[in-house]
Amino acid sequence: MRSWLLPLLLILPLHEALAQSAEEKGLALAVEMDKRDTGWKDQQGAMTMLLRNRQGQETSRKIRTRALEVHGDGDKSMTIFDSPRDVKGTAFLSHTHAQEADDQWLFLPALKRVKRISSANKSGPFVGSEFAYEDLTSQEVDKYTYKWLREEQLAGKKVAVIERYPSYKNSGYTRQMVWVNLQVLQAQRVDFYDRKDALLKTLEITEFRQYDGGFWRSHKMSMTNHQTGKSTTLTWAQYKFGVGLGVNDFTRSALKRVR
Repeated sequence: MRSWLLPLLLILPLHEALAQSAEEKGLALAVEMDKRDTGWKDQQGAMTMLLRNRQGQETSRKIRTRALEVHGDGDKSMTIFDSPRDVKGTAFLSHTHAQEADDQWLFLPALKRVKRISSANKSGPFVGSEFAYEDLTSQEVDKYTYKWLREEQLAGKKVAVIERYPSYKNSGYTRQMVWVNLQVLQAQRVDFYDRKDALLKTLEITEFRQYDGGFWRSHKMSMTNHQTGKSTTLTWAQYKFGVGLGVNDFTRSALKRVR
């Protein structure tokens, strides 16, 4: 059964699932998405970031990523830039929280110092890309409220469409529309609406592969800014799980030591 009933029936008896409100259905799907992506412990990978301006000119960056699963709170992650030379050594550390404001820091090698990203600046662009700082945190269930909209087809896949509303302060978005691939229970597309409720960006998430028998990861994410005409594409490779990362690898001190 591949419909919105599938994740709901894993949680509730049939008569309860059918009686749910749109808000309850949306929340139940978000809970099941989170549940399906639990247990990976830690991971690392390599990424190419391709920035494209309105005229089609492109700039490429090479990046390494690390992440640590945290039970009872949001995950921790680190992003390290290896090239080009003007950003080499720049590193970004994020401690996501389920209900409190996220903690984020940026290490700037030219200044040899760590800059804390304030909550008021989370909607700003991440190192010149079309991704905002708030886009780069783990998507904890409690960070949003939800509403079920419909079920449809997207790129040949059956998806559920839900709307989610940031429940944290200083978000750059009033709402996000999310197309959830019901085969892998991962977001396949996200439309972001700005503070004036106008369509700002679209994120397309494709090329899913399964790791360790259970964890699905996208190998391509493309963010298009409809208001500026710019775009950023992330291409992932070399995913590895259970590499032995721990909390000490995701501290401000570790941020200064990255190579």
